[in-house]
Amino acid sequence: MGATQREDLTDQVIIVTGANSGLGLETAVALAAMGATVVMTARSQAKGEAARAEVIERSGRDRVVLGMLDLGSFESIRAFAAWFLDEYDRLDVLVNNAGGMVNNRQETSDGFELMFGVNHLGHFLLTDLLRERLVASAPSRVVVLSSFAHRMAVTGLDRTDLQSEREFRSFPTYGRSKLANAQFTLELAHQLEGTGVTVNCVHPGSIRSGFAGDGDTGTMGWLIATFGRFVMRSPKGGAKTQVLMASSTKPRIVGATGGYWSHGRRWPASKHGRSREEARWLWEESARLVAEVP
Repeated sequence: MGATQREDLTDQVIIVTGANSGLGLETAVALAAMGATVVMTARSQAKGEAARAEVIERSGRDRVVLGMLDLGSFESIRAFAAWFLDEYDRLDVLVNNAGGMVNNRQETSDGFELMFGVNHLGHFLLTDLLRERLVASAPSRVVVLSSFAHRMAVTGLDRTDLQSEREFRSFPTYGRSKLANAQFTLELAHQLEGTGVTVNCVHPGSIRSGFAGDGDTGTMGWLIATFGRFVMRSPKGGAKTQVLMASSTKPRIVGATGGYWSHGRRWPASKHGRSREEARWLWEESARLVAEVP
């Protein structure tokens, strides 16, 4: 069964972060069409409501809910998690899809470099807050959007400068945040071993979407937005692997954990993405950073 064929996800509850556009939107459409209750998250109420209407129309299902979530704000993350836990007694799949790239160094509302803060640290906190519900709902899954770009972090994470304060360059900084996603996947999978919760990260391929089309990634972003449609996959095509990992009942998917997947197959992550020692260090440092924010 391929990712484009429908599993029956009736009675499952699935969260998809950053579901108002691109990969997140396509993932929400696919999972809703399989019968799941899909909780889409977005930062903008207006964009989120428009996306929710599109998901309902395209999937032919109305079990689609919008939750407001800004992964650049710990306050927003905690509020969303509290709302979700109050509204739903189960969580079958958490798709940590949201992310972004910026050309100039910016900070989250809590003072973290934006790409590290949103792409990694926000999802780290969100997953931690929902962890007990995932375990209670097992068998359940966590799917994390990483990227081939994690391989750009050829020397691993700079333990003395996680926030890119000494030197900020857009694509290398983005690559380090994606390495953080891969390491987070590795450590969380280890911690949840034996609970029935699987954790995997995915590389969707090069996608033509709004990801780099808002003028926030400089010249390279302009090139991607202008010419990407000729050489890149559509968001629908790019979402196939994360949909597969969120839904498939194939034996090679069920029970698979701690992996890095692309185009429907498991591949080795970079040597830093496979390092348990580095993954443990990042986990401990992430927990320390989260704890420092009141």
